[in-house]
Amino acid sequence: MDKKNIVIIGAGYAGVHAAKKLAKKYKKDDSVSITLIDRHSYHTMMTELHEVAAHRVEPDAIQFDLRRLFNRTKVKLVTDNVKHVDYQSKVVTTEHGQFSFDYLILGMGGEPNDFGTPGVQENGFTLWSWEDAVRLREHIEKIVRKAATVHDEATRKAMLTFTVCGSGFTGIEMVGELIEWKERLAKDYKLDADDITLYVVEAAPTILNMLERRDADKAESYMVKQGVKILKSAPIVEVKEDAIVLKSGEELPTYTLIWTAGVRANSDTKDYGMSAGRAGRLKVNAHMESEDYKDVYVVGDLAYFEEEPGKPTPQIVEAAEQTAMTAAKNIIAEISGGEKEEYVGKYHGVMVSIGARYGVANLSGVHLSGWFANFMKHMVNLYYFFGIRSGYYMYQYVMHEFFHTKDKRNIFRDFLTRYGNVLWSLPLRVFVAGFWIIEACAKLWGESTWKDSISSWSKVPNLFNGLGEDSWLTATSVKMPFEWLQTATSGASEAATSTDFATPILSKMPFWFEWIMKIMLPTPEVALFMQKMMIFIELAIGLAILAGLFTWLANAASAAFLVMFTLCAMLGWDKVWALPASIALMNGSGRTFGLDYWVVPFLQRKLGDWWYGKERAIYKDYK
Repeated sequence: MDKKNIVIIGAGYAGVHAAKKLAKKYKKDDSVSITLIDRHSYHTMMTELHEVAAHRVEPDAIQFDLRRLFNRTKVKLVTDNVKHVDYQSKVVTTEHGQFSFDYLILGMGGEPNDFGTPGVQENGFTLWSWEDAVRLREHIEKIVRKAATVHDEATRKAMLTFTVCGSGFTGIEMVGELIEWKERLAKDYKLDADDITLYVVEAAPTILNMLERRDADKAESYMVKQGVKILKSAPIVEVKEDAIVLKSGEELPTYTLIWTAGVRANSDTKDYGMSAGRAGRLKVNAHMESEDYKDVYVVGDLAYFEEEPGKPTPQIVEAAEQTAMTAAKNIIAEISGGEKEEYVGKYHGVMVSIGARYGVANLSGVHLSGWFANFMKHMVNLYYFFGIRSGYYMYQYVMHEFFHTKDKRNIFRDFLTRYGNVLWSLPLRVFVAGFWIIEACAKLWGESTWKDSISSWSKVPNLFNGLGEDSWLTATSVKMPFEWLQTATSGASEAATSTDFATPILSKMPFWFEWIMKIMLPTPEVALFMQKMMIFIELAIGLAILAGLFTWLANAASAAFLVMFTLCAMLGWDKVWALPASIALMNGSGRTFGLDYWVVPFLQRKLGDWWYGKERAIYKDYK
């Protein structure tokens, strides 16, 4: 059999899927060669560009190296720019080489369509590549930092006005991220979050027109509630450096216009000599094969195939993957024999996230909003990694989206964040809390009554029969084994020796600590009072640690009491583990699944503002 060369241009969603499918089929077939050419050495997760642009995740979170995706496969990787395709001689020419092909797949995707609007290229920002996202992020941070020092109110307001043109997926997801990011921007540059204004400008009379109206209305209501100003039936006719001009003649002062209003075919294809449909997309038949050239397939956003008259394949990830699969299967049929398949789009729904914590979705007729919509988006993204067989990047996605975010910018807020590693201390927190609660209960009911009652489930109700004779709460004798208290109390020696203490770490108190304790507990009366109080102190420590409330203080108290018990020669080796555990839990352990998640930030903010005052980028005390 003659060797067959398959060349794929473009490592987007479609190109990667086609390469994966073909590599799997011809894994052990040396007669088939697969080459993937892209100008970048990485694949970009285009659906998450807004997360990078608005600083939810770092740039590398959506950048997947092609070697990591295709190592140990037969796919040859070429990082280069394609200059020309000769369909007669079947040769792809790049800046640095030539590649012959028997079958060619074009998957270069699309690019922003400004519809010739003046000023978009010079003064606007697009969001269609990794570079776009990084550039926009740097601009936003720079303009907010600069605006914080500007005294002129009108200029300052314009600089802090961010406008998104277009209400499709990209535009709405971008403004959703800005809703959440503006809190951090304001804090970092000593502004009020209300100083930052967000606009969505849409030429059509409605927004999110790819959704059913009830879903779109929910999204619109949420954005309005978050302070986003939505202008509908407001086409932009010009973009200036410091303003946009609407068709009505109104000017909206802004230094940041994010253009997400349209998509057209990649301009690299304009010289490819192929028939084009709407927005420059290349026409294909039902096999995803070019209408002009045999053995040339077009996939993803670049392909123009009308599933119904006037209705081309949608420019969404699911369509990109399915067109790629169709093309790959038909190439396989050509090489290995079999019937070629016609494209049949099977779309399972649409979803749009409006920030990390809210979204709307329609999944095969199931309408979701809020937390569940964004959860399903994560599940779909994880399934995508399963589809491209990349466990490595699936793991990285989980880390970036759930464990490395800040400012509560994920569906679990900060409950799963790895900053401080407090999530992993949760089991230890519960264990230490249980230690103190059990200690308190044993003293409250009495050691013998407590142990007997918890020895089996059937005896637990005995705890409701009242306190035992050896309860610290009702005791008239000192239970602590301190000689100066026992000898001075009638019957105290017997009471003390009857208490079950494990072999202590120290055989006796150091003389200096005994001197301190004699000052603290000079008489049996004082000792009896402290003995009763110890029950409630231990119970309070245990409950505070369990609830995650003031866990730094609670664990500091836990460690302090354990040190005291050790020096008192009361702490046995069986309980010494609780001391290092308490110290470890002082690292903000209540911030995950604990009340400190809400209480500590609230107190820090309120007490800080009360005591230190509120920070401002510009002070005008002379007014």
